[in-house]
Amino acid sequence: MNDHIAPPALRSIRGAARCAVAALVLAGAAWAARAVWQILLATAGQPPSGPPDQGDGRHRTLTALENAYHIVSALGDAATVLCMIAFLAWLWRVRDNARTLSGQRPRYAWPWVYAGWIVPIANLWIPRGIVADIHRAGAPGERLPRAVNWWWGLWLVGSLVGAGLYAGTTDTAIARAYTDASLLLVADAAVVGAAVAGIFVVRALTLVQQKRMH
Repeated sequence: MNDHIAPPALRSIRGAARCAVAALVLAGAAWAARAVWQILLATAGQPPSGPPDQGDGRHRTLTALENAYHIVSALGDAATVLCMIAFLAWLWRVRDNARTLSGQRPRYAWPWVYAGWIVPIANLWIPRGIVADIHRAGAPGERLPRAVNWWWGLWLVGSLVGAGLYAGTTDTAIARAYTDASLLLVADAAVVGAAVAGIFVVRALTLVQQKRMH
């Protein structure tokens, strides 16, 4: 998959698109469940014994609600990883097809399909740029779907706000839910919104390419 060799043949994307949509639904539901548990923690209030992490390496016994949040959080992390794998697999396929349809090299070399998400500063625009280029190649002259901007804007809000909030352990998130759940819920809502918008992005770009392929 080298950008300097001949463009690959058109590849079927229906299956990859279905997997990406299913993974986005799963990830959105997982983050929504995380938000629900944070609301439950905030409503229940912090126990008199204090936060789970007592400092100096000491941890108290977790309550049933806190234990459940640990499970929900772990499942949410697993769903997020699965979503990333499925989305990138779909993105790689539609990128290859876009190159074949346009007959031109993509603006961003293939390593950016992965590195674009993790390289600081560059990750603020490169993934959206890759998606925009794919749409442009499949539907030249057509306006970029609004879902792309919604998806990317919500993703940036969720990732930037959540980066500091979820940087610690799950016990840290639990303590924050007790004292100030509002920012956690903002990050969660943005991620859920990005997952929903991402479904429309996958469907829109897949439909454009399928029309060209047929």
